[in-house]
Amino acid sequence: MQSPGSNSNLDAATVASFGDEWSRYDQSDLGDAERALLFERYFRIFPWNSLPPMAEGFDMGCGSGRWAELVSPRVGLLNCIDPSSEALAVARRNLAGSENVRFTQASADAVPIEESSQDFGYSLGVLHHIPDTQAAMGACVRLLKPGAPFLVYLYYRFDNRPAWFRALWRLSEILRGCISALPPRLKHLVTDLIAFALYWPLARMARLGELLGWDMRHWPLYGYRGLSFYTMRTDARDRFGTPLEQRFTREEIGGMMRAAGLKNIIFSDSEPFWCAVGEKC
Repeated sequence: MQSPGSNSNLDAATVASFGDEWSRYDQSDLGDAERALLFERYFRIFPWNSLPPMAEGFDMGCGSGRWAELVSPRVGLLNCIDPSSEALAVARRNLAGSENVRFTQASADAVPIEESSQDFGYSLGVLHHIPDTQAAMGACVRLLKPGAPFLVYLYYRFDNRPAWFRALWRLSEILRGCISALPPRLKHLVTDLIAFALYWPLARMARLGELLGWDMRHWPLYGYRGLSFYTMRTDARDRFGTPLEQRFTREEIGGMMRAAGLKNIIFSDSEPFWCAVGEKC
């Protein structure tokens, strides 16, 4: 069993930022259809049929519990793990009707769960916010039984995008560095303005272009073309308000997964990039 007192591999400012984010955007205003659509984007490659009856697994970095809400009805027991007490309070509220969910406040390297005990695990949009992403992934995989699947989503380094797209990202990084240092109220105001002035018009232009038959796949924020403004506000706060963010190429993610002890790795070729699943060796 890992020591619950370690808490060495986390960034305190980032943990506090996500606690603030999920307290504000608790996903209660996200419609069921959109929630299901977002869930499918991440879990389309997950091998549900390989899980044993009444499987036990974990959601590493559960946040508001938005994924756990749709995973828990499919399994026997789901361990929702997050280092933020504020995020866990939101998750407890959102999952109040789910009797097969257990909540644990811990960092990835300090989860009080026996190693090699879990039938599955997933961590979506979390490990790239941890100082040592490789070590955090290794800690997740150690919790799994041999052959158990692990689904992970890590921010991509735009390795499948044109040069001009990567240049826009580098410019946005300067903006993120400034906004993430703001006080919470001002940070929310600025990221809401970004959602209104950038996310919404660019996403709707992508949708219009697609309706006209144009290939908009490389258009900025193309992935938001059919999503609500609520999701745009949430993700703008995530993208520009989080102090620590790392990005990786598909090749780097595959290498980390293999180094963590995963095999039979499959990447999704659809947004969001990069989402991948592997089995513990």
